Amino acid sequence: MSGIVIVGAGQAGASLAAKLRSLGYEGPLTLIGEEPAPPYQRPPLSKGYLLGEMTLERLYLRAPAFWEEQGVTLKLGAKVGAIDPAAKTLTVDGETLSYDQLALTTGSVPRRLPAAIGGALEGVYTVRTLADVDAMAPEFQPGRRLLVIGGGYIGLEAAAVAAKLGLDVTLVEMALRILQRVAAPETSAFFRETHAGHGVKILESTGLDRLLGEGRVSAARLSDGTEIPVDFVIVGVGIAPATDLAEAAGLALENGIRTDELGRTSDPSIWAAGDCASFPHDGGRIRLESVGNAIDQAECVAANMLGAGKPYQAKPWFWSDQYDVKLQIAGLNTGYDRIVTRKGDGDAVSFWYYQGDQLLALDAMNDSRAYMVGKRLIEGGRSPDPAAIADPATDLKALLKA
Repeated sequence: MSGIVIVGAGQAGASLAAKLRSLGYEGPLTLIGEEPAPPYQRPPLSKGYLLGEMTLERLYLRAPAFWEEQGVTLKLGAKVGAIDPAAKTLTVDGETLSYDQLALTTGSVPRRLPAAIGGALEGVYTVRTLADVDAMAPEFQPGRRLLVIGGGYIGLEAAAVAAKLGLDVTLVEMALRILQRVAAPETSAFFRETHAGHGVKILESTGLDRLLGEGRVSAARLSDGTEIPVDFVIVGVGIAPATDLAEAAGLALENGIRTDELGRTSDPSIWAAGDCASFPHDGGRIRLESVGNAIDQAECVAANMLGAGKPYQAKPWFWSDQYDVKLQIAGLNTGYDRIVTRKGDGDAVSFWYYQGDQLLALDAMNDSRAYMVGKRLIEGGRSPDPAAIADPATDLKALLKA
C-alpha cells in the first residue's frame, strides 16, 4: 500500500500529518522536508529566536518523538526531484516513492535581490528558514549598521530586533509608506512612530539602486543617489508561493497552486494547503500567508483526503510582535473605504476597516479585547455601528449580544 505522502514539512505539512492521524488514518504516512530540522515554528525566528529568548527545542512544533510515536516517516534534508501524476510516484534524492494521495504543502520562498544590484554579496540575508537566521545571528552586534530593505512585517520585525540589540538601523521602503500593501495609513503611522521612538531611521518613497562592496556588502546606493555605509543587509521584499514542483507536474496554477473549495488540485489525487495554495473565497480566489491559514486549511484538507467533503471556510487572522507592541489582525481589509479608530486603555488602540456599513477587518495594537470581539463579529458576519466602535464608553462585549 502506497499511502499518503506530504511534500513540505512546515506548519501546514505538520498540521496535515497530525490531523490525519487524529482523524483515524492508519495507513502509511510520509512527511518530506528540505530542511534538516523537524517541523518548527517560523514566526519566532525573526523575533524570540533571533533575540536569544527562545531555544531551538522550543521552536519545534512537536517533540521529535511525536512523529515516531504517530508512525509518521520523516524524510528531512530531502529534496523532491519530480512528481509523476500518471504513475502516482515522486522521486526523493534519487529514490522513487509511490502514493495513493499526495499533499503539497511547499510553502513559499523569499524574493531575493538580483545579483546585478548586489544581491549575491556576502552579508545580504533573507529571513525565512532556521538556517537563514542562524547565519545572520552573529551580525547582530551593538553599534553595527543594518540596512533593512522592505517595510512589510518581516522587515519591521527584523528592524525591531536589531534596534533592541543596539544596532544602528535604517529601513528603506520604495512605496509611499511602510505596510502600504497590507494596512491602512493609520496602522502605518502607528508603527512609523513606534520605530522612530526606538531610533530606527525609516525612509519611505525610497528604493535601492544597488548594494556596493568587494565580495561583501559595505554600502548601499539609494534611489535618490545617496550612499550609506552598511555592515549587513536584510531583504524583506515579500515571498512567492513555492510552485515549481506543481508546475513541472502539470498542475493548474493561479497565484499559487490552484485548488477547489476542498483543497484538491487539478489532479484528483493531489491536494495543496498553506502558503502555496490559492482557493475560492467570497466569489473570488485568494492565497493567504499566515500560520492560522496554514493550520486551518491543512486540517480541513486532511479531513477531505479521508472523504469529509467539507469546503474550506477561511477565517483570516495574523499577528506581529515589535518591541512591546503586539499587533493582532482579524479579517481581510480588501475594499475598505473608511477607518474607525478606537482608543483602548493606556497605549492600546485599534483600527476597524469598513466598506460602507460592513465591518471587514481590524488591526488591534496591545488591545486583545478589541481583537477578540472584532474577530467574532467578523466571523459571524456582523457589523456594529461605526459610531459605537469609536465611542470608548461602548462595552465591546455587549456588541456580541446585540
